[in-house]
This record gives sequence, structure tokens and C-alpha cells, in this order.
Amino acid sequence: MTNENKGMLLGMLAITAFGLTLPATKIALRHLDPVFIGLGRAVLAAIFAAILLVWFKQNLPSKTQLVQLILVALGVVVGFPVLSSWAMIYVPASHGGVVFGVLPLATALVSVFIGHEKPSLSFWLVSLFGGGLVISYALIQGAGSFHVADLALLGAIISAAVGYAVGARLSLYLGGWQVICWALVLALPFIFLPTIYYAPDSFSTLPVSTYISFLYLALISQLFAFFAWYKGLAMGGIARVSQAQLLQPFITVVASALLLNEIIELHTIAFIILVAGSVWLSKKMPVTRQKT
Repeated sequence: MTNENKGMLLGMLAITAFGLTLPATKIALRHLDPVFIGLGRAVLAAIFAAILLVWFKQNLPSKTQLVQLILVALGVVVGFPVLSSWAMIYVPASHGGVVFGVLPLATALVSVFIGHEKPSLSFWLVSLFGGGLVISYALIQGAGSFHVADLALLGAIISAAVGYAVGARLSLYLGGWQVICWALVLALPFIFLPTIYYAPDSFSTLPVSTYISFLYLALISQLFAFFAWYKGLAMGGIARVSQAQLLQPFITVVASALLLNEIIELHTIAFIILVAGSVWLSKKMPVTRQKT
């Protein structure tokens, strides 16, 4: 099996895990503040990350790597979790899942500047078509206008795209699991106090579903899924493997229906199919990986 195929498999495994993030966030929001969910999950993940780094005796990153890790932390440890958690207050998880269908395009775009990759013109045309479909869906859901939550989702997409691309590039030198672990540890001193401030007054009254959802967000969405994701992006190429995210809207919508009893309207299914089809087609387009 080629590295590209191995990378795609790892990418699909990670996206399957990421696909449950929004429904889990929606459940946690019933009893927790969105800022606590966004930062608190990173605090818990950072504790486990620090244990892993010490246990496996990892060397400290260089100064250049530290700067890159800060970008990763801002993107996937702070930006994406907080913005997506806040957006889930106002829109269904299934809506967020479809809007995130534009994330492959954003990640591929960032890969040109960070990952030294050169997608073909046909790749961009197909990806832009998929992005247009996502924007159209958001307008239809918002009765012809964007909801403020869509701006938060856009911010989450940009944050994730930068964090994904920088982290994937860095994982070539540090290793996939080390990147997310170091990013979490670096962010911990800055997110710990806000997490305490927004924490609930009592944890004893929280239902079991809240604990399960929060643990999933912390240990799977924020930590272990990134092990496979960064490794997959590094092996198969950022632009190419990022297209595995076409599976995420499917997983999110199905999970939202099963876990949250959200009604999946016919036009939502149609947009999912169209967006997934466009991103799948872009996966077939040539992408050149430049040597550095």
C-alpha cells in the first residue's frame, strides 16, 4: 500500500472521530458554558498530553518549531473548539456539519503556502464549486442571509485549516502525535484560568451524558483523533488527504439524527451529496508535492 493510500485511511479514521464533535458539543451545551467546553476539553487533553510527552521522554522542540506549534495551538486548541462550541448554541449540529464541508478547500488553500503543495487548476475549480454549494446551503438555512453563527463557523474553519496544515508540516519532523501534544501543553498556561472562570458551579449535578460528551471532546476530538490526522496528512499530502473530510458532513448529520433527534430535511441531504461529490471529484485531480 502506498503512503498516499495509508494517509487516506488514517485521514478517514480521524474524520470519523471528528464527525461526532458537533453532536457531542450540542449535548454538552445543555449544562456547560461554550467557553468552558471549548477550552476545558483542551485543558483535560493537555494533562494527558503532558503525561505522554514525559512518559516517552520527548525532546523539547526548537525555537522555530515552537513558533509553528503556537500557530497549531491557536488554530485547533483555542480557535476551532471555542468558535464551534459557540456556534452550536444557535444552529443545529447538522447545519454545522454541512458548513464544515468547505474545510477541505480551506485546508488545501493553506497547504499551498505552508505545505509547499501545488494543486492543479482542475482541483481548484472543483473545490471552489463545492465551496459555493456550502455557501448556498448556509444562505438557504438562514432564510437568505447569514446567521451570526455562520461567521463563527467560518472562523472555526479558518482556524482548523491553519492548524491542520501547519501541524501536518511540523509532524514530518516531530511526529504526528507529538505535534498535538506539544500544542496542547503550550496552550495550557493560557487557557487554564479562563476554563476555571467559566466552569459550572457544581459538577455533581451534571448528568452522565454531559460527562461522556465532554470526555469524548477532550480525549478523542482534541487528542487521539489528531494522532491519526496529522500522521495521515504528512504521509499522503495535506491537500490530498484533507479531502477525506468529505465524510464528515455525513457522519455529523447521521450522528445528529441518532443522538439529538434532529430532523434531517431533504434539501440538507441533497446538499451533503453534492458537496461530498464535488470534494470526492477534487480528490481525483492532480496535486504536486514540491520537495523542500
